[in-house]
Amino acid sequence: MQYRELGRTGLKVSEIGMGCEGFADHNGEATNDLIDTAYQAGVNYIDLYSSSPMVRSGLGEALKGRRKEFILQAHVCSVWENGQYKRTREIHAVKEGFRDLLERLQTDYIDVGMIHYVDSLEDWKTVAEGPVMEYVLEQKAQGKLRHIGLSSHNPEVALEAVKSGTIEVLMFSVNPCYDLQPAGEDVNALWDEKNYAGKLVNMDPAREALYETCQSLGVGITVMKAFGGGDLLNEKLSPAGKALTANQCIHYALTRPAVATVLAGAHTVEELKISIAYEDASIEERDYASAFASFPKISWEGHCMYCGHCAPCPKGIDIAMVTKFYNLAKAQGEIPETVREHYALLEHKAGECVGCGACETRCPFGVTITENMKAARTVFGK
Repeated sequence: MQYRELGRTGLKVSEIGMGCEGFADHNGEATNDLIDTAYQAGVNYIDLYSSSPMVRSGLGEALKGRRKEFILQAHVCSVWENGQYKRTREIHAVKEGFRDLLERLQTDYIDVGMIHYVDSLEDWKTVAEGPVMEYVLEQKAQGKLRHIGLSSHNPEVALEAVKSGTIEVLMFSVNPCYDLQPAGEDVNALWDEKNYAGKLVNMDPAREALYETCQSLGVGITVMKAFGGGDLLNEKLSPAGKALTANQCIHYALTRPAVATVLAGAHTVEELKISIAYEDASIEERDYASAFASFPKISWEGHCMYCGHCAPCPKGIDIAMVTKFYNLAKAQGEIPETVREHYALLEHKAGECVGCGACETRCPFGVTITENMKAARTVFGK
């Protein structure tokens, strides 16, 4: 298992994380087996959005004696009322929900406390300026909540949140279909078939700006919906008109800026093992570029996907990484210090490009790489 830094939190998290879908199936009977499988494979990151008492208590029992082996991302503002899940901003319910969460998990702290499901700017304002954020900051000061996160499907809202400086971790829906959809408050639009009726071209600018801003600000991204609820793995259901493999979906997500872990929504041990197998997959098995280039409904023409098909460069330049740093600087309108430092560590810089164009003949997306290298040289210097 490979591990990554989760933004500026100081936490090292497994590339493959685990969602909590399987904890709710069959009355939670698979919870122990799922945790055992995760532990044996080195998966150390768990997301718990569910407010179900059964799910919370079941996970608490499964983690007994090994709580410190896992990093828990659990959601604030997700509560159980009248036998069902409810999202709330009512502070009394929020406090009771968090108390219940700690009690049922048999722990006195949560590593990453997610402010649950903020998809409108109005809701973000309510959270940020009201008692919810005050309470979250209070819990952090007391050590009951180590880091503050936020979950969202709307890039414009998420961007406002991460720019606030309060949010350290963003849980966001990342996959090659949703990334082409414009920002909006209706999460259902991301998978609505009518929104894929016409040919979509290139990543939504707001999503691209979000990922790059998270990278420059040190906000780690934990990925939900990498498989689009399973639709991307099924040719008949895939919005792209073609199925992808789990390895391709995971690799796409992990090559986005700021992404630290992909939360596999496994309902069974077998499904979890499919995601874990990504760690041993070959370059060919992970490669998503050729599949993307053949999508009948979606095009990334002229857009760098950081896929690495441009390699090898005769001068040894890591073209994908140079392009990523250049895009980060362009998005910010300046060069963030961390980007400058990471660029300086590259063994070969954009200024070494001789313009041979060999990379462009291999790019599945028709990117003008030599022009990007010239632009990067202008930005970063020789």
